[in-house]
Amino acid sequence: MARVAGIDLPKNKRVDVALRYLYGIGEHNSGVICESTNVNPATRVKDLTDAEVGRINAEISKTYKVEGDLRREVQGNIKRLIEIGCYRGLRHRRSLPARGQRTKSNARTRRGRRRTVGSAKPGTTGAGAPAAAPKA
Repeated sequence: MARVAGIDLPKNKRVDVALRYLYGIGEHNSGVICESTNVNPATRVKDLTDAEVGRINAEISKTYKVEGDLRREVQGNIKRLIEIGCYRGLRHRRSLPARGQRTKSNARTRRGRRRTVGSAKPGTTGAGAPAAAPKA
């Protein structure tokens, strides 16, 4: 089992695909890492030697910011935006899209499930039960 940057890579995946399991490494960077460490991207993770795993670990640690450090940096950036009160910070605070997407008809992932807002039918109270008769 290959452990890179504190994450166990899946054994039966190709190296270039398995490296994408690290937060902060995508398709392009995984190819660059394989090329710079002279590891064949088509090799399965279970077939990697200890030397190759060591080279990959060294390359990632000296070149890329991944996992905890990157998550901390991103959260710090969002916190800074919220504290200074800019538009993007306000959108983050209200859990709304921050990059100009429309919210009238979409943005269900960000806003959550639909909650109908409006008045109930006449003659009923909020739960749908008939209104109580006034006491004389």
